[in-house]
Amino acid sequence: MDNAALFKHIERLKQIVLIAGRNYSELLGAKAQITEFLRDFAGPKSSFLKMAEESQASVEIFQSRLLSVLDSFKSYVEAGLQGQVSPARRAQLDVVSDFLEQVQLLLDAKGVHPAAPIVLVGATLETEVLSLGNRKPSLDTYSQILAAEGKITKQDVKDLAAWGGLRNHAAHGEWAKYLTSSAHL
Repeated sequence: MDNAALFKHIERLKQIVLIAGRNYSELLGAKAQITEFLRDFAGPKSSFLKMAEESQASVEIFQSRLLSVLDSFKSYVEAGLQGQVSPARRAQLDVVSDFLEQVQLLLDAKGVHPAAPIVLVGATLETEVLSLGNRKPSLDTYSQILAAEGKITKQDVKDLAAWGGLRNHAAHGEWAKYLTSSAHL
């Protein structure tokens, strides 16, 4: 959705809040629409969504907070900050891209043992496993999270587990296990 359409939705939501006036029940309905809007367009972990979700006080404050959150989100988007990648994250992505290019070069090179690109791609993927809470950062954990969110299938989880096992055999020089496992892929 482009910014013009996004701003139209913000204005529509502000009108709903203003029309609700001092009616607490209607403000709750407006809050539901605003939180869903922000979940989709600001992100499920955004501060804007958190502020909207926590908005509940006296009717006057409740209405004022909802309007303030919408105005703040609009200003944020107008400033061009939505969806921007920080310089630090851009650098991380560039490094990952470089590693993946090296993996492709190794895969294309004759005489290179396939364990080398497998270990490199596995390590690269594992370094990118972020925000797992208290869970161990691993391909298995990452695949479980993606499956729970419905982003990958059960077969994808099985494939990732098999590839992770293959990567571990290769990384630890377990060549017999590596060759046996890779024959089944």
